[in-house]
Amino acid sequence: MKLSQHIFSLKTTRLALIALLFFAALPSQETFAQTAKDSVYMTVDEMPIPPGGTDGWNAYLGKNMNYPIAARDAKVEGMVVVTFVVLKNGEISNVEILRGIGKGCDEEVMRLVKESPNWTPGKKDGEIVITRMRLPVNFKL
Repeated sequence: MKLSQHIFSLKTTRLALIALLFFAALPSQETFAQTAKDSVYMTVDEMPIPPGGTDGWNAYLGKNMNYPIAARDAKVEGMVVVTFVVLKNGEISNVEILRGIGKGCDEEVMRLVKESPNWTPGKKDGEIVITRMRLPVNFKL
C-alpha cells in the first residue's frame, strides 16, 4: 500500500468516525429534551392540590385512616413524613416514606396516599408539570 493510499484511508476512517459520533449523539439530544420536558419539580408556581384543598385532605385522612392495632397497643404517636409524585394527570406515583414511626403507621400512610383521589397537578410558568410532594401525617391517640 502506497503512502498516499494509506493517508487517504486514514482520512476516510476519521471522517466516517466523526459522522458516526455525530449521528449517535442526535438521539441523546432528543432524549434530553424529552427528559427536561418531563422533569420532576420540587418547587413550582402553583403546588398540586388534593381534592377539596387542605380541608378535603384532612377530611380524607380522618375518614380513611385506620390507626394500626400494633401502634395503638404500643401507644405509638408521632409524625410520618411521606413523599410522592403528582403526575400531569393528577395521579399519584412513587410513594416513599422519608421518616417513619413504625408499628404499621408507615404502611398506613403509604396506603392512604396511593389510594387518594387524583390531585390537581402543579404548574410552573403556566404549564402543568410533574411535581414531587412532601407531606407530614400525624398519628395521635
